[in-house]
Amino acid sequence: MSEILIRAADTILTMDGTRRELQGADIRIRDGVIAEVGTGLHSQGETVLAKGCVVTPGLVNTHHHLYQTLTRAVPGGQDALLFGWLRTLYPIWSRFGPEEMRISALAGLAELALSGCTLTSDHLYLFPNGSRLDDTIHAAGEIGMRFHPTRGAMSIGESDGGLPPDALVEREADILNDCIRVIDAFHDPRPGAMVRVGVAPCSPFSVSRDLMRDAALLARDKGVMLHTHLAENDEDIAYSLEQFGCRPGQYAEDLGWSGDDVWHAHCVKLDGAEIDLFARSRTGVAHCPCSNCRLGSGIAPVRAMRDAGVKVGLGVDGSASNDAANLVGEARQAMLLQRVAKGADAMSAREALEIATRGGADVLGRPDCGRIEVGARADVAIWDVSGVESAGSWDPAALLLTGPTRVRDLFVEGRQVVRGGQVTTIDLPRVIEQANRLARALAG
Repeated sequence: MSEILIRAADTILTMDGTRRELQGADIRIRDGVIAEVGTGLHSQGETVLAKGCVVTPGLVNTHHHLYQTLTRAVPGGQDALLFGWLRTLYPIWSRFGPEEMRISALAGLAELALSGCTLTSDHLYLFPNGSRLDDTIHAAGEIGMRFHPTRGAMSIGESDGGLPPDALVEREADILNDCIRVIDAFHDPRPGAMVRVGVAPCSPFSVSRDLMRDAALLARDKGVMLHTHLAENDEDIAYSLEQFGCRPGQYAEDLGWSGDDVWHAHCVKLDGAEIDLFARSRTGVAHCPCSNCRLGSGIAPVRAMRDAGVKVGLGVDGSASNDAANLVGEARQAMLLQRVAKGADAMSAREALEIATRGGADVLGRPDCGRIEVGARADVAIWDVSGVESAGSWDPAALLLTGPTRVRDLFVEGRQVVRGGQVTTIDLPRVIEQANRLARALAG
């Protein structure tokens, strides 16, 4: 039996059922689970002093494309809208292989960890030159991140009227067979799982109606979740109306893509009827505010979604469209955008932090994560608020209004992944050097 005591935190933002905030309190972790929360606790194990710190649940990232870490700030895509951005990057991504997938995942996961993230999904939908989903799963195992990879896919290439080049699409039978393979090899349905696998055709403009329907049937047969992009921008809506004769929400529902086991990325352009559909069906949304700003997609109606009862989590999206993966920064951006759209009282710092923790965990079907309470997994972030970012703050627990944006300590399943602001599980300087080398090679 292993124990860790996080002691004397200035404030613990529990995100439990009553959203308790505790002062001068402790957390006792035993065998990867939160065993006790209170004051004056004792343990025979390691003690981590949290005086001068705010403690939160580990943040949860509900949408990412980790492979894009190697294609940040590509000049031809810096000022393009979504479809033009994709056309710029597809030829570069077609040169990736297993090493690029692994190193980009390691770098991206380390960046997430340093921003307080303990659980992340990933949407990998292209597999050039022998790449497999396994490459990213092994990387997450190296760094110690709780991981929800999704086996994405593209099946309609340019020659068939789709957006991606033909070299990056796959036969639909091969896609479904590989979904079965990775689910059988890696998916763990048990509470506390470190890896769960989802099924994720890329988008309505890169796969067929048949694949969307078959993917939903397969996922439900296997008991895994479904994920895709939906209603991201005006081009997306126009494509859906022209090709399918309906809006994206109706298209998704018709093909079985609504329900508690489904979450969609972006949803910037959902209308009122689609928001009501998502609320009734318990369909989740991954809100990606920085990417939506970067690509000029718009401001997602998060306030309306939350008020209607839609499950909403945060996503950093791919590093090529962000171009960062700082999840606490993403939470601040979500808060600010809702204030721009709806007024200064539209979203508080604490509500945005709730979306980034408990909200994301609920979207991913992980009620064992995203909160600090007895029986939850020991995924915990410790934020040092004694620095200059919080100097003069009357409410250091309002992290998203002040700072910091880099975590001091991070525990995943009770294992310390970040200590003193440094990743402990991998040689990060070497990973950075490898990432830069590979990026230079891709640039030619």
